[in-house]
Formats: sequence, C-alpha cells, structure tokens
Amino acid sequence: MQGVGFRPFVSRLASDMGLAGWVCNTMAGVDIEIEGESARLEDFVNALRQRVPRPAVIDGVTTTWRTALGERGFAIRESMTSGAANALLLPDLAPCAECLREVCDPADRRFRYPFASCATCGPRFTVMESLPYDRGRTTMRRFPMCGACRREYHDPADRRFHAETIACPLCGPQLAWWDADGRVRSRGDRALQDAVDAIGRGLIVALKGVGGFQLVTDARHDGALATLRLRKGRPDKPFAVLCASPDAAREICRVTEIEVGALTSPAAPIVLMRGRVGAVSRQVAPGNPWLGVMLPASPLHHLLATELGRPLVVTSGNRTDEPICVSEEEALDRLRGVADAWLVHDRPIARRADDSVVRVIAGEITVLRSGRGYAPMAVPLARTASPLIAVGTHLKNAVAITVGDRAVLAQHLGTLDSQDARVALRNTVDDLTRLYRVQPSGLACDLHPDDPAAIEARRWGRAVTGVQHHRAHVLSCMAEHGVRGPVLGVAWDGTGYGIDGTIWGGEFLLVDGAACRRAGHLRHFRLPGAERAVREPRLAALGVLFELFGDRAGDRADLAPLASLAAGERSVLLRMLARGVHAPLTSSAGRLFDAVAALCDLQQIATFEGQAAMALEFAVDPEREEGCAPAPHPAAAVTERDGVLVVDWQPAIRAILDNLAQGVPVWRIARAFHDALAEAVVSVADRVGERRVVLTGGCFQNRYLSERCQQRLHASGFQVYRHRRVPPNDGGIALGQLAAIVADSSQLTADGSQA
Repeated sequence: MQGVGFRPFVSRLASDMGLAGWVCNTMAGVDIEIEGESARLEDFVNALRQRVPRPAVIDGVTTTWRTALGERGFAIRESMTSGAANALLLPDLAPCAECLREVCDPADRRFRYPFASCATCGPRFTVMESLPYDRGRTTMRRFPMCGACRREYHDPADRRFHAETIACPLCGPQLAWWDADGRVRSRGDRALQDAVDAIGRGLIVALKGVGGFQLVTDARHDGALATLRLRKGRPDKPFAVLCASPDAAREICRVTEIEVGALTSPAAPIVLMRGRVGAVSRQVAPGNPWLGVMLPASPLHHLLATELGRPLVVTSGNRTDEPICVSEEEALDRLRGVADAWLVHDRPIARRADDSVVRVIAGEITVLRSGRGYAPMAVPLARTASPLIAVGTHLKNAVAITVGDRAVLAQHLGTLDSQDARVALRNTVDDLTRLYRVQPSGLACDLHPDDPAAIEARRWGRAVTGVQHHRAHVLSCMAEHGVRGPVLGVAWDGTGYGIDGTIWGGEFLLVDGAACRRAGHLRHFRLPGAERAVREPRLAALGVLFELFGDRAGDRADLAPLASLAAGERSVLLRMLARGVHAPLTSSAGRLFDAVAALCDLQQIATFEGQAAMALEFAVDPEREEGCAPAPHPAAAVTERDGVLVVDWQPAIRAILDNLAQGVPVWRIARAFHDALAEAVVSVADRVGERRVVLTGGCFQNRYLSERCQQRLHASGFQVYRHRRVPPNDGGIALGQLAAIVADSSQLTADGSQA
C-alpha cells in the first residue's frame, strides 16, 4: 500500500463518508482506525476494495471491532516504525498525465521542472532508504519543502496531499550540465537545453535517470550509434528507443492495443514491438525486426524527448556485462571515455534499477527483465520459520527474500562476470536484509559449484542450499501462478548444471512439492570447446553433426559452420569430440537452437547471449507465409531409455540438411524446426500423462515457440502455465530457489530428517 497515495485516498474517503479516525503507515503495511455508524463502516470497507487507487492492490484486510472513542475528524498520523517489516516496497511509477500537463504548462509553477511528481506517480523504490515509506526515510529528505509545497502536502483536496516526493523548482532537486571531465558548465533549465543541443549534434550524453545512469543519443544518427557501440563494447545487441508519446512510437513501430497498454502503464517498460523499416538507424537493432521502445520514465525523459522531437536511444549506463552506475563518482570512473558530457542532478539514488523489458506472447504481457516499474515483485509463498535469501544465478541475476508469506523478487542486476557485478550482488542482499530488518537463516543458490552467485553465497558464512537449475525454473512458474504439483515442467534454456554431471537445458521434469523427477530430455550431443561453444554457435553445430555422422562430420565442409572454420581447427575440434575431451555432453535446447542457426548460416559467432537463437526466431516470418501451406516437419521421435524419455532431434536435423541442399528458404526451415519442437513437447506430455504443463526457461522468451507449444498443448487437452510477471529466463530463478527450499522444508519430520 505504501507509496501509491493510499493514505490520502483513505483520508478523503473517510471524510466524504463522515467518518472519524486516523490512518498511518506501519512496518507491515497500513493501519486504519475508523469510527462511525455500523452501516457506514461496512460501506467504507467495501469502498476500500472497490475504489483502491491505481496501482495499489489489496491482498487482504484484517478487521477488529473496538469501542468507539467519540473522535472527531480524520487524520494521517506519523508512521509507526516498530514491529516486523512486512510492508511491500513499491516500484517506481512513470509520471502521470496531470504532472506532465503541469510540466508543459507555462503558467504552472512546475513548468519545465524535471522532478515533478504527485501522490500516485514518481520514484519510489529507487529513493526509499528505509521502511515505512515517508519523506524522511527517502533520499528526498535532503530537500526541505518550500511554503507552497508544504501547503499542497497538507491539503486533503490537493493531488500532492502527503506525496512524499513532492518538490518544485524552488525547493527540489536541480539539474547540472558537466563536460566530459566532470566540470560544471551550467545548471537548471540551461543544463537541460545544453543536453538537448548536444544530443541534437550527435553527441553521447550520460544521463542520471530514475534508477541509474543511462547513455542517450539520437536514434537516427548512424555515426553517434556506431561510436556508442564501439565505446560501450556492444557490437550487435539491440538498444532501447525512447519516444515522447504513443503516437511517436507508432511512427517507428507497428503497435497493437495491448502494447500501447504496456507502454502507457505506470511501469512504463521497454516493450518489444515490430519496427518499421527505415524509421530509425539500422545501428539501433542490427538484423533485428523488433524494436524495444519505451515512453518517458520521468518528466526529465519527457522534456528531453519532446524538446528533440525525435526517437532517442536510451541504454544502460555501463560497459558490457557491468552493472549500471548509480552515483556521479561511479559514472565518472566507469563511463569516462564513453560519454561526451553529463546531465546529472542532486537527488541521490538509493538503489539501482535498470529499465524493465516486456513482450506480448499469446496476447498477454510477459516480463523478460524485471526492473524499474516492476521490481520489487511480491509473490505469495508458504510462510517460512525464518527469513531466507536466494541469490539467483550467473546470468540475468536477481535475488529474492522471503517476507512473511511472500517471496520478494528484487530488481535485475545482470551478468555476474565482473567484480563490480558481484559487489552489486552483495550490496543488494545487504540492502534487502537491512530494509526488512532480518538476518536470514539460510541462503539458496544454484547447484553448479562454479556459479558466481553460489560462490558469493558460500563466502557469507550461512547455511547454503544448492537447487538444481531447471527445477528452480519450474518452481518459479508454479509459484507465480500459485500452482501446486504435480506438473510436467518443460524447462528449456542454454545451460544448467545437471545432477548427472552433464549440461542440462532441454528438460522435462515431473515436479510435485519436494519431489522432482527427470521424466525426459532432448538427445545429448557434445560441445567442442565447452564454454567457447556458447559464444560460437558453429561449434554447437559441429557437435550436432558429429553426433549424427561421427568422424564423417568433417566431410561436410560445404555446410556454413564447417566452412567458417580453418581446416586445422576443424581437425582439432573433431579430435576433441572423438575423445570427449573439453567437449561436455549437453541436452540443451538453447545450444540446439544455436546449432540450427549456424547450419542456416544465420549466426556463426555470437557477440551477446541468445543472439543465434534470436536470429532463428526472427527467420520465422509469419507475414511471408500468408497464403502458403505450413512447412512440413518430421514427426517427433520420442524413445525411452532407462525409464527416461529422450526426444531425438535427428529427424529434424536431417530434414534441415536436406532442405538446405534443395535450396528451401531459411524462413520455412526455421518454421519447420520450431514446429517440430512443439510437436515433441506434446508427444512427451502425452507419454507422461500429466495434464498440467509448465513452459519455462529462456527458450520460452521465443514468441513463436511459446505460442506454438501453448496452441498445440491446448488442442491436445493440456492446461498450460507460462510466465507473465516473473521472467521465464534466469531472472526468475531466485524465486524458484526459494520455492524449492520452502517445499523441501515442508517435507521434514519433527526431528529434522527428510520425510
């Protein structure tokens, strides 16, 4: 409830109904004492539920009847700071229409003020320093209110009644414009104008945003974007684009109504949408028909976008694989040489929060990255005896903590390859435990002994429990939907440590509480070069060919993956495969996607995670198939080995090789491969017999695969669960790790032994 204007809402409601009493924030949520006639009290409780202000959600109301005290009037009392900290932290909210109207109105006292907010919009999670949510416990405590703001703050009829981030040009945060060396060149509105001029000239500006620094430049300036890619070390991965309005987004994308709803929601995430050819520079998203577009996350973003009148690239203020910078000192150190100049302000950021990313899959919004606007995210979970922390995993890291009968999934942190990223992980864990005033009794991590998050967890001196990666994926989706077992979990991703010592990633798991059994998997193949094969899809293709043809795989030099390798290198890699040296076995669906992308010559070497699989998905172009019969695909080959089902991809790969030799268009080959995988899922589900199926893992970020699997499963009578709010990729793993510990602990007997 805290941070959504709930107390002002309660105060107005009580006053309108002629009721007396008070409301205050507590460490657990909101307390209300209300008195009046019984009928009106019942009406009040009903109105609380029915008229709750957006985006608040009431999970539950507990009422206790007491003797009336004869109070007069209604008050918002000072917050109570004692007791257990169970209140939910609210994500940051995009500026509302009223605040933007004021910012654009020359007659308004907040005209062109970049930090305007009210009781229902503005920063929350990124300015909160402690619970409960009051101005004095946020980074806004450094800005004493002027007389005009104080009057608005105390006026029950005003939109800013008890708006904790209230500010204006006289008393609030201010902008500053710095040159490349961090020297102040201008302040206030002049600083804003200097930033606009710089971006208009094709310079790269480091902007201190809501949850951290961002790098901003013109989305139509080829030279600026080429420079940004070179300096940031990001040769191909798409950039996000900022548009001033939904109409501006329509100029560069084909936008559906559900996508407009996501763009204009209080979360204001990056929404993946079909781009219009030539609307922005090709450097924005090379080879990618989708653009990630967002609307302004703050009045500052709105002013920049409207002043420039063109789409802007707004990307994370970091170098590749580092966390975003949150302080000026950190940004000057890590972004020096990347940014040409700096637009900063003096409101401290309490914690980093990158922009969220969503996509429409099967007609519903699916969160792919949970950050500003979505995180922290609360998911109901069985109450634990003492608090637990889950540290997530190596890629797309996010941590989670149990709070009462909920798991709170924190913001996206990113890849843990750098020391800065691992420091950010430790700081986030410390931050959560401080906010909730708890000392967790245990930590959950990935089962892989070399996982960076697991290594960090073991250094902290608490009890650490490893959870198998794909079990955590399945439990994450189950927890999101409140589903109890049994379910058949289809967990497909790039890499996960398997309990048999191989690399898993194409798994069918039967999950029921603490019980988890591997019911099936994709056929194994070897990855020559091990980790190198993750970066070079051509090596995954070589592993697939070796599995099918043995030493004769080297004879297929006509195929693109082998042709891209020098003869001597091919020979060395084939010896690795033959001897099983530095060539681990995998059942990974993600690596199988890589192999097919390389065979189709879509991607031989990847510069970012998932690039080859994305290229294969993009090759499936439904618009090119209008009026065409669906491409044929071989029947799924499912066999049983030692009580475990094995999906043999051999028929699909042989069909692909035949199609390539016959000159079949790649878009039809890609469609056939996706369809074959969907049929395999249905075939395994039929053999297993469990009617509830969970689709999870990074491969189900693929829109066509997800929709095709869901469609075919529904047609065969299965109930399907997919991720919506919790990312299907490793960003949701921490939630699954907590769910695993909770499920396992419920199976313990009174003496602590396993039931």
